Amino acid sequence: MREEQQNGSTWWYHVIAILVIIAWGASFPCTRLLLDAGITPTEIFVYRSAIAYLGLLIFSRFKVSIWSWHDELLAILCGLTGGALYFVLQNIALKLTLLSDVVIVIAVNPLLTTILAAIFLKEEHFSWKILLSSMVAFAGVAVVTFRDGFVWGNGLLGNLLAFLAALSWAVYCIILKRVQGRHSTLSITRKVMLYGTVCALPVIFLEPRTPLETLLRSDVLLNMLFLALVCSMAAFFIWNLVIKKIGAIRSSNYLYLDPIVSIVMGVIVLNERVGMVAVIGCALVLIGVIFVEKASTKNIPSKNIKQ
Repeated sequence: MREEQQNGSTWWYHVIAILVIIAWGASFPCTRLLLDAGITPTEIFVYRSAIAYLGLLIFSRFKVSIWSWHDELLAILCGLTGGALYFVLQNIALKLTLLSDVVIVIAVNPLLTTILAAIFLKEEHFSWKILLSSMVAFAGVAVVTFRDGFVWGNGLLGNLLAFLAALSWAVYCIILKRVQGRHSTLSITRKVMLYGTVCALPVIFLEPRTPLETLLRSDVLLNMLFLALVCSMAAFFIWNLVIKKIGAIRSSNYLYLDPIVSIVMGVIVLNERVGMVAVIGCALVLIGVIFVEKASTKNIPSKNIKQ
């Protein structure tokens, strides 16, 4: 009886989890629309991250926490890897290649996190299941990346940048492990967004600046606010609430819908065609990542700050 009451009281959080996944899936076509409007990849990240940081600062009533110099250095590295590098590389990849390709390649970041955790944190032991699952997932990435052969071009470069973005996120997760437990989630998130913005800000001055009239266009503002306030700020806190209410394992299962939702959003919003190669690649990546997650003995937080 108690289990039935608990399931009845938590069903709403499963609905919320799906809505968060839809929001994160929509972040990719929204970013693509901003790129098509002429906003540079770095500008998109800096503006959305800065807006999200200000929103979090207001939400926390302007309470700023000061860490030790060691933890502040780790926070800077988190901002660099999980903020600036991850999002800027992802945005450049979206500019160069298909949205579906970027989504599929980036979907291997939980797998890369597991591998790095086994190497640097000694929290995983490689088994034949993990090895086989990894080979399946990377085969999916290879299918998408090299479907046209080893021909250098924007498509191949975009896929490689997407892979580097996924690797950067995995490095971020390993560094993040060092500060978790010593500081609140809100404090960590604010610092990651702040230092990510600071790390990427100098690049803006090296790139052509987007005209102010473009930035003030209604469609540009709406997409930017959606990325900042919904995808970077609100969805993150809602997701942490979902984890608290239904558990990390059950909530993490919804993350497997992320690339599928993103691809569907790309088809609806951008009229992007998804070929059979992309479907096969996506299936291989998801199968590999799911089996690696099931075979892992411990969970590493692979998506603390999401799209």
